[in-house]
Amino acid sequence: MIVVTTPDVPGKKIVKVLGLVRGNTIRARNIGRDISAVFKNMIGGEISDYTKMMSEAREQTLDRLIEDAQQLGANAIVAVRFSTTSMMQGAAELMAYGTAVIIE
Repeated sequence: MIVVTTPDVPGKKIVKVLGLVRGNTIRARNIGRDISAVFKNMIGGEISDYTKMMSEAREQTLDRLIEDAQQLGANAIVAVRFSTTSMMQGAAELMAYGTAVIIE
C-alpha cells in the first residue's frame, strides 16, 4: 500500500477514486507518566514516555487507515492528513484521513 501526503503518486496514474478513508485512536494519559512528566518538565528535555505513546498512536492510526482502504480495494492512499482533538481532560483522539485510490 502506497501512502502519501501529496494529491497524487509521482509516476503513477490514478485510475479510480474510491473515497474517503480514515483511521483513529483515542489515548489517555497515565498517572505514572504524568508524575514523571512533571519532574521532566522541571528540569527540561524530552518527555520520552509521551513521545513513545504518540508514536504508537500514529502507527495504530495509520494501520487502521490502511485497513479501511484495503477493505475498499485500494492500492494507494493520497492526500493523507493527521488531526488531533482533545476529547476530555487527559485524553485525545488522533485521526489520519485521506483518499483511497487505485493506481497503475
